[in-house]
Amino acid sequence: MASITPLSQSQPLLEKTQFTVLNKPQNQFCSIPFSRFTQSSNLFLKKSRMVVVSATTATEKSNKRYPGEAKGFVEEMRFVAMKLHTKDQAKEGEKEPVDQPLAKWEPTVEGYLKFLVDSKLVYDTLERIVEKAPFPEYAEFRNTGLERSEVLAKDLEWFRQQGHAIPEPSTPGLTYARYLEELSEKDPQAFICHFYNTYFAHSAGGRMIGRKVAEKVLDKKELEFYKWDGDLSQLLQNVRDKLNKVAENWTREEKNHCLEETEKSFKFSGAILRLIFS
Repeated sequence: MASITPLSQSQPLLEKTQFTVLNKPQNQFCSIPFSRFTQSSNLFLKKSRMVVVSATTATEKSNKRYPGEAKGFVEEMRFVAMKLHTKDQAKEGEKEPVDQPLAKWEPTVEGYLKFLVDSKLVYDTLERIVEKAPFPEYAEFRNTGLERSEVLAKDLEWFRQQGHAIPEPSTPGLTYARYLEELSEKDPQAFICHFYNTYFAHSAGGRMIGRKVAEKVLDKKELEFYKWDGDLSQLLQNVRDKLNKVAENWTREEKNHCLEETEKSFKFSGAILRLIFS
């Protein structure tokens, strides 16, 4: 039988056992100053607010409606173009007049011929570009019925038969044609802006100018330049539809870039127009 050791014999073990009281451990987390924690929190909240504001601004931009946008991109182009007219040219005009009013113009046949020759060079260039179509969307604007190159050739031939010398293209026309060629190869949105403004301006204000000049120097003869085969309003609407269709594939930035080119279009065409009374 196993024996049980008396308690008196186990006592020395208890006496030799030593207990060490551990010091209370330092709380390392609390060693970080509270102010730093508060600063970090504030920074996080500030950044969060910045993200929310940035997202809100982006949403507002995406929801921004541009003048005329609801009716299609052509209406946006028309709106911008009208703003570049003077008050006596259009009720929406905002530009200060630079030249004398049309009613006070004193055109000459020689100046008008310069205008027609340079205009033909521009239309030749535009029609050649859409025919070769370095960008596929240009092909949409072939054979629209608005083309002016052939009818201008007929008008210049009529002047020749009347005994007038037909001049060579001058600096305004040559400069514009060169610019259109360069633009068409690298910047389709800007090129489309010039295409729109050239053809649509001629169908509106251009016709009025043609009548005024004809009254003063051509015994009211109406040139072929101001005639179209078919209903002009329908021809214009067909081109509007094509322009709107092409612009549907553009980003908002590309559309804005097109609109920004309008002022250059006016500058080039204005230089050619002033040849009439040069």
